[in-house]
Amino acid sequence: EQKATKQEILTYYINKVYMSNGNYGMQTAAQNYYGKDLNNLSLPQLALLAGMPQAPNQYDPYSHPEAAQDRRNLVLSEMKNQGYISAEQYEKAVNTPITDGLQSLKSASNYPAYMDNYLKEVINQVEEETGYNLLTTGMDVYTNVDQEAQKHLWDIYNTDEYVAYPDDELQVASTIVDVSNGKVIAQLGARHQSSNVSFGINQAVETNRDWGSTMKPITDYAPALEYGVYDSTATIVHDEPYNYPGTNTPVYNWDRGYFGNITLQYALQQSRNVPAVETLNKVGLNRAKTFLNGLGIDYPSIHYSNAISSNTTESDKKYGASSEKMAAAYAAFANGGTYYKPMYIHKVVFSDGSEKEFSNVGTRAMKETTAYMMTDMMKTVLSYGTGRNAYLAWLPQAGKTGTSNYTDEEIENHIKTSQFVAPDELFAGYTRKYSMAVWTGYSNRLTPLVGNGLTVAAKVYRSMMTYLSEGSNPEDWNIPEGLYRNGEFVFKNGARSTWNSPAPQQPPSTESSSSSSDSSTSQSSSTTPSTNNSTTTNPNNNT
Repeated sequence: EQKATKQEILTYYINKVYMSNGNYGMQTAAQNYYGKDLNNLSLPQLALLAGMPQAPNQYDPYSHPEAAQDRRNLVLSEMKNQGYISAEQYEKAVNTPITDGLQSLKSASNYPAYMDNYLKEVINQVEEETGYNLLTTGMDVYTNVDQEAQKHLWDIYNTDEYVAYPDDELQVASTIVDVSNGKVIAQLGARHQSSNVSFGINQAVETNRDWGSTMKPITDYAPALEYGVYDSTATIVHDEPYNYPGTNTPVYNWDRGYFGNITLQYALQQSRNVPAVETLNKVGLNRAKTFLNGLGIDYPSIHYSNAISSNTTESDKKYGASSEKMAAAYAAFANGGTYYKPMYIHKVVFSDGSEKEFSNVGTRAMKETTAYMMTDMMKTVLSYGTGRNAYLAWLPQAGKTGTSNYTDEEIENHIKTSQFVAPDELFAGYTRKYSMAVWTGYSNRLTPLVGNGLTVAAKVYRSMMTYLSEGSNPEDWNIPEGLYRNGEFVFKNGARSTWNSPAPQQPPSTESSSSSSDSSTSQSSSTTPSTNNSTTTNPNNNT
């Protein structure tokens, strides 16, 4: 108040205050809600706007008309009590419908629909980083979004020009980050989003679906290389009958077959479940959890089933996996081992002119040698393995597929088909510049992906990476010091023989092989309901 009069402060507030539905300032709200300037509004219209700033979304006349009317009438009552309006004016105003003069909501949003999910995360991160609510505080926020990339991602989702979708109900959620700094350049949580909803559920950051075998690189194989359990991509692992450690529950591959002794690279390339679980056993649950924490992923407690699944019984989004978390985690492979927190904002300018910038220094998550060996193996996933639908001959890239599964009970009672089906299909991949993670599935988990629907995740990734990489002379990775190549395999200096004896089987114990008490000995998966929208399953069919 030493720098401005109370009237100047009030004017500034009126021009900056958030008024719901993407509107900042009462003049903007007047134009978008009523198609008029502020000084041309009626008494009840002015009272509505005057009452909104305390809780703009709660008093939104479009989505909460009753609350908006109660708030408007409270303002009118105070105006009457203070002598600003007569009793006659008051009675006429409170009896005016709250919808009087309101335009269609379509004209009340001043940002494009393709930005809604991203802006929701901007709002959340501003509050997390500054303690201020962007919706009720006057400030300018500079984001990391690439508007052209965001719009192109929207087009991939909502047209058939890039990907052939089986129907309009199949959903997609994805996040793309710059691997050099963690900046989120694009994110979209659904196809065919409703224009009547602002800042709704963003599936791109939700952790209520299973990321399947995309967890293998970060939970099993990277920790094994990092901690010296394996020292080459040619290390022999064992694809043979094996139980979840401490139980009598068998681990099965998706095809219920076994390949015998195979290289580490082939096990990852073909997404074999048994070597993944055995590898987690060799690494140890505590070390694997520590490694995952370094990549921004956590579980309240980790179980051997998490070798091939992100399932958790916790509904808190800080646990489990999402497209946001997976894009950031895989980015560490791309950049040589550094984890960057996903960032939507890079600067905030407050109403008093002060600024706060957000730089992302990153933390070392793994050795450069570990990152390179994982990248070298995951390149073959695209060229020879389960990720061929994402392959581009001209683009150096790496990645991993994921497929979750239904339980026998779900198939018998709900799915009722002998076809190969899945609730979730996923792909996480990266180039030297960008990392992208894609989830696909139906909002109702019991509606299965089938046939070509199981290829959509990889195809969305391929389409977006084509857009981001064409004409950019994409570079390949260079082998770092401490490693050498022999044919198609990469070895640490001083690597041991490629033969690796099987991990000894632990006797059955009370410890579960999954994140709930799953001790079934059936030759198919079993399930225990979880506390969130997902299901905690024995993920033997995951690929």
